[in-house]
Amino acid sequence: MRLPSLPRPRSLAGQLFAMQAVLIAVLVAGYALFTYVSDRHQAQEAATRQTTAVARSVANAPSVRAAIHTSNPSEELQPYALQVMRATGVDFITIMTPDGIRWTHPDEKEIGKHYLGHIEAAQHRRTYSETYKGTLGASVRTVTPVLENGHVIGLVSAGIKVEAISKRVQEQVTALLGTAAGALLLGALGTYVVNARLRRHTHGMNAAELSRMHDYHQAALHAVREGLLMLDGQFRVALINDGGRELLGVGPEGEVVGRSVAELSLPAPLTGALLASEPRVDEVHLTADRVLVVNTSPVSGGERRGTVVTLRDVTELQALMGELDSERGFTQALRSQAHEAANRLHTVVSLIELGRAAEAVDFATAELELAQALTDQVVAAVSEPVLAALLLGKTAQANERGVELVVSDESRLDDGLLPESLSARDLVTVLGNLIDNAVDAAQGTVRARVTVTAFAEDAELVMKVADTGAGVDPAHAELVFQRGFSTKPAGPGGRGLGLALVRQAVTRLEGTLTVTEAPKGGAVFEVRLPLRASLAGGEAR
Repeated sequence: MRLPSLPRPRSLAGQLFAMQAVLIAVLVAGYALFTYVSDRHQAQEAATRQTTAVARSVANAPSVRAAIHTSNPSEELQPYALQVMRATGVDFITIMTPDGIRWTHPDEKEIGKHYLGHIEAAQHRRTYSETYKGTLGASVRTVTPVLENGHVIGLVSAGIKVEAISKRVQEQVTALLGTAAGALLLGALGTYVVNARLRRHTHGMNAAELSRMHDYHQAALHAVREGLLMLDGQFRVALINDGGRELLGVGPEGEVVGRSVAELSLPAPLTGALLASEPRVDEVHLTADRVLVVNTSPVSGGERRGTVVTLRDVTELQALMGELDSERGFTQALRSQAHEAANRLHTVVSLIELGRAAEAVDFATAELELAQALTDQVVAAVSEPVLAALLLGKTAQANERGVELVVSDESRLDDGLLPESLSARDLVTVLGNLIDNAVDAAQGTVRARVTVTAFAEDAELVMKVADTGAGVDPAHAELVFQRGFSTKPAGPGGRGLGLALVRQAVTRLEGTLTVTEAPKGGAVFEVRLPLRASLAGGEAR
């Protein structure tokens, strides 16, 4: 047996529509009821004022007083009363004796009979109004005395039937209800149009579905480790998750949301990428201590509504790629060295086969002494193991590219001098990228050479890398350290990142980085990093 399916909850738009329709209906009904009661009361007051005025006018008429003194007052008063009734719009005018015996009446059969209603006040010379049911039905009537020399010689009653009053009120209420119905229809139509648009924006979802979607949205937003940033059409932060705040190094979400991207104190290239109107795909940008891959995608729906930005932290990946590039360079150098060693080994073997053993020994000894001399020179100048290994590897790479890499005589770094704050990775990043940049600049020049100088001076680690290249234009002295700037064509992985990474590391280590022109041409990059922690540790020891 199939169970009946439960009705789906109404959508939020449908609930709003129903609520607004009921609200408008209640307001209109209440206003109509209030108007009906108010108009009925006002109509009765108006009828009272009208009958009072008519009764007093008739009572004050000289012809009425004259007719009362005749032998047959009804003969003259009846036509007069009917004429006044037609002229004033009242339903009856009754002129009677002080005792209430009718002289006039709309129905001639009632003439001579006693008036139905209260006349005591009029007999005492006061005008009195009331609602009373007489021969013509319920009516609003006024009774006033006809006075002559202070004596009551007759009574005049003028009345309007309640039925006529109700008819007038009903006509007004009918017009009001018609107007209210039109207003209700117009309001319902407007509400339907607005709610139809709301349904399109909410995709027909009801309040529970929207609430559930919001909960899932918040949970997913803060669970994602990658940075997510949403900007509105004016490039203000509309939404940012925890990963985005961490990667950009900004404050709490409450302090960031609503602010313009330009006010977040981000690096200029990164700010430019976030403010760009066109999409950005896998762009690499640097912050103070991170390497980020940035993707932007505009949100449009007939007009620009904002931008969705995703941020990925590739700091570790970039470091691993740098190490991989170094390993590739080492591998190429080893391959070349192996090829060269094979050539030299063949030379030694050939000399032995020719019976020239002494010359073979001299040749092999000279090669060993040359390699050992290079190693002894580097280790003697820089005994710090990480930098020494880096310099030996870079020397082999530079040699394969036709560039001579030498360590100057001024270099002197003892093992254990560097503090723990200067990590081996940071030193490799700084010196390795400077050497790679210098080798690129010197390659292809006459007597291509890169000179490395490293020493400690005044509580600072000083590293200088000079090349024999074309040098750096003074106008570009600051631009060369920005990501993406390069005077060489872009390679498969892009250019302009190495010096930017150097500057990032130097800034994080509270050091300085400058570039000047070498005396004999080329460029000299100088890095100064503080060694206060090392010196303090030495004094403690």
